[in-house]
Amino acid sequence: MNRPLEAIKPYGTDAGSKHEQVGAMFDAIATDYDRLNHTMALGIDNYWRRRAIRTLLHRHPRRILDVATGTGDFALLACRILQPERITGIDISEGMMRVGRDKVAQANLADKVAFVHGDCTALSFDNDTFDAVTVAFGVRNFEDIDKGLAEICRVLKPGGSFVMLELSTPDRFPMRPLFALYSKTVIPLLGRCMSDDNSAYTYLPQSIRAFPQGEVMRQTIGQAGFSRVDFRRLTFGICTLYEAIK
Repeated sequence: MNRPLEAIKPYGTDAGSKHEQVGAMFDAIATDYDRLNHTMALGIDNYWRRRAIRTLLHRHPRRILDVATGTGDFALLACRILQPERITGIDISEGMMRVGRDKVAQANLADKVAFVHGDCTALSFDNDTFDAVTVAFGVRNFEDIDKGLAEICRVLKPGGSFVMLELSTPDRFPMRPLFALYSKTVIPLLGRCMSDDNSAYTYLPQSIRAFPQGEVMRQTIGQAGFSRVDFRRLTFGICTLYEAIK
């Protein structure tokens, strides 16, 4: 299925696919990403990650795949909280993973956390490999959401858990207009002040607005092969947590 979101590219040109442009964008902002990300989210993103990871506590996953792992914040936190045997982070941006590898080394977790360059629409893992798969703020960047979700389902063991965090548009007053103002003005302004790549923080609010949210996303995840899908909105709807079982 073609979705409006999949046509939105960071640099807004026909030069290169969305996959290529997203990879180039994250390579360009990799060294600034963590500082910018935490500033724009006012630090609330750390709470969202913890909330998502804690949904897996009772399932005790031993092998975890973190898709669109970026600089590894989610993978590192999941390693500390869940104590799995192994977490593999996969991303299309070598620049982001380079930052992540430095953080893993500093945390002395190289025996637990590893990063692999790869595309979410063609994962290089066997069927039924992982006990849990996670994606934090990455599905918006998939070139093909349906293929990406189908691949996640394929590499997940039967009965395994899929946990996904994504930024969303609040659906109630007064947060809806406040968030619209923040995303259209403050986020691009912060991007211009704190990063050399202005396009990245124009693309971000555009991709949030176009993302299929709530019930639509729940149905999309179910159609990828998951048997049960639930979602809950966090922090007045600014973020949505999706949970699914294969």
